[in-house]
Amino acid sequence: MEKLFQSNKDETIRLFKSNFIEAFSRIHWSVPLFLYIPVILFFILKAIIINHISIINIISLYALGIFSWSILEYFLHRFVFHFEPKSEMGKKLSFIMHGIHHAYPNDSKRLVMPPSVSIPLAVIFYFLSYFIFGNINVAPFFAGLVSGYLCYDMMHYAVHHTAIKSKLFLKIKTNHMKHHYQIPEKGYGVSQPLWDYVFKTRI
Repeated sequence: MEKLFQSNKDETIRLFKSNFIEAFSRIHWSVPLFLYIPVILFFILKAIIINHISIINIISLYALGIFSWSILEYFLHRFVFHFEPKSEMGKKLSFIMHGIHHAYPNDSKRLVMPPSVSIPLAVIFYFLSYFIFGNINVAPFFAGLVSGYLCYDMMHYAVHHTAIKSKLFLKIKTNHMKHHYQIPEKGYGVSQPLWDYVFKTRI
């Protein structure tokens, strides 16, 4: 990613002329919790009460969903968020999508994915999961996938705006700060560094 101006303050710039559209680009960090915890609970209860899946299979598929999110997180961040288009329109879209976060990394209202983006993505990934796992097994898998996403969003906010002092958290935070301020072409794992080790992009 091209080196841009970087602010260290909790501030941002306006992205859209329309007040209505602009409002959808900035949200409080807690919004995904209120939006997606009920979704997770719904699919887990559906797996137990309606689909009658065994506890072992629910746990296995849920864990697979979380693991699958970790891969999605890495590839989305590396190949979508950090894609560098050549056209002016492409550059503007890239800045709206992720460049603004690198320019204003401490903007507390643009640290978690807005529902205007996360809901369409969730629908797409649900139907992909449905196609792969079928009507029965999709419920616990998708609950795990959404849980992984929620952990990613909360971790992303935490590394920018909390002072947790556990060694693991500090390691993850240090890794992400280096991605922002030193080596943006490495350290794509936000909630965990697993795939950076696998694909040799670790910091």
